Amino acid sequence: MAVTKRLLIVAHAPSPNTRTLRDAVEQGARHSDIDNVEVIVKAPLDAGPDDILACDAIILGTTENLGYMSGALKDFFDRSYYPCLEQTQGLPFAYYIRAGHDGTGTHRAIETITTGLRWKRVQEPLICRGEYREDFEQQCQELGLYLAASLDAGLI
Repeated sequence: MAVTKRLLIVAHAPSPNTRTLRDAVEQGARHSDIDNVEVIVKAPLDAGPDDILACDAIILGTTENLGYMSGALKDFFDRSYYPCLEQTQGLPFAYYIRAGHDGTGTHRAIETITTGLRWKRVQEPLICRGEYREDFEQQCQELGLYLAASLDAGLI
């Protein structure tokens, strides 16, 4: 019997479109072919160090706010950074950004913080740029599926 792994999704979803993207990530992660992954979904203000310490991989989701990540995701990092610093090195992670512009500042900020934590990015960042398009949903679903499938197969 395989050991169940835990995938944590921490996503800021303040609008119907961003909730749809978060739900697409979750739907992909809960694909019927994935047997041994428990998926936990939390808003950044509801998640913290204990959630990170209890997971085997994490997907982060944020909006681009004034060229930076959402304040809620930044708050999540502020509360979690030092309690997790020494205990989560190598944690597999991926992230997506809903960027009305180019997402560059948001991408840079997440990379800086996760580099400091010494987490291991296992997929290229998904940056959903510009006007909302329905294909963002498929891309987010694939992000969740690929990360959960990799965790399920023991690749990460």
